[in-house]
Amino acid sequence: MDIKSLYSLFKSHRSVTTDSRNCPPGALFFALRGDTFDGNRFAAAALEAGCSYAVVDDPSVVAGNRYILVDNVLQTLQALARCHRREWGRTVVGVTGTNGKTTTKELMAASLSRRFKVLATEGNLNNSIGVPLTLLRLDDTCEMAVIEMGASHPGDIAELVDIAEPDFGLITNVGKAHLQGFGSFEGVVATKCELYDFLRRHGGKVFLHHEDAILSQRAAGLVAAEYGTTPGLLVSGCLTGCSPCLSFSFTTQGETYAVDTQLIGSYNLPNALAAAAVAAYFGVVPADIARALSEYEPRNRRSQLVRTARNTLIVDAYNANPTSMGAALDNFLAADFPAKTVILGDMGELGADSESEHRRIVERLGQQPSLDVILVGSEFSKAAGTMTSFADTGALVEFLKANPIAGRTLLVKGSRFMKLERCIEYL
Repeated sequence: MDIKSLYSLFKSHRSVTTDSRNCPPGALFFALRGDTFDGNRFAAAALEAGCSYAVVDDPSVVAGNRYILVDNVLQTLQALARCHRREWGRTVVGVTGTNGKTTTKELMAASLSRRFKVLATEGNLNNSIGVPLTLLRLDDTCEMAVIEMGASHPGDIAELVDIAEPDFGLITNVGKAHLQGFGSFEGVVATKCELYDFLRRHGGKVFLHHEDAILSQRAAGLVAAEYGTTPGLLVSGCLTGCSPCLSFSFTTQGETYAVDTQLIGSYNLPNALAAAAVAAYFGVVPADIARALSEYEPRNRRSQLVRTARNTLIVDAYNANPTSMGAALDNFLAADFPAKTVILGDMGELGADSESEHRRIVERLGQQPSLDVILVGSEFSKAAGTMTSFADTGALVEFLKANPIAGRTLLVKGSRFMKLERCIEYL
């Protein structure tokens, strides 16, 4: 079956799934393959559960006219999403970056939603599967889409923009992350800027952080709406407080608006200004933008302030890399918090740089004599020296059960695979 025919079938059903355990009545089931699973094995179960058709790429499972055999299920899903995006035909804003892309996407969607019906990527479903599934949720009620795009290897963003075909793009920043996959920092920059490359070829526009020298250079020749701390931009802002939540003001259209956010960390100022710039560009009333940014409540263990019965926690345990870890430490050390403790977990996917990057963090911690330090993971443990360290989060939890911490302000940060959120109930 060709894509045109498959799209006609999709339009009559308007629902897709890749999970045989979640089969809305009439949905199209896409039998994706992975390193440890083969969706083809579950095609029959998906049909029995209520799916109308199963899209498969293993001829041996085909057993009737409700099976649609294709060469590659993932590529077919992506092609279907591209076809639907073109048919839908409205504005798509693509968002990527090393740090802050999910928070920026959430703030952007919250601000734009004050004027438009917006579909935004759920959570961080920002990969080669999540992006097409998001696009296939677009319908006639949606006026705009905000699509987050993640990458861990060169070419990842190029693949995603060819599916989503954004009209506008925003790169939050570039930093040291996934170095094992990218090979070098320059590899990170080049991959993130694949978004710019697409927009340059297709006459798109960018939202640009004015003070980011790398991105400003890479965006040369593109039509840009700029934001930052420099006066006179589409949105210009300045930090007004961070104890512990971010407060700032922004100026647009000659008027200044104060915002008290629920976000932890001054490093979120560019993310908030980015969201304000996108919303202002599309005509959202600035006062509504300010209210949206103030009312946004972070979730998913990103820049969250959590108060327990014994301690105050700054939880940023969804992801970590040298750039974001450094920014989190900068903010935490500068803030006027009493009795500070850090619980830091390993940073993943750093390849040959892993040992040196973890050691660099430990050396910095060693220069803070008043700071209590707890390190978690094999990489940090190798560099810990006399600092308290644990092989994994399970060992940390057992320690906390036997040695409760009270009366402290704690920063909890590590890569997702460390699952540091498991320790929160013991703090």
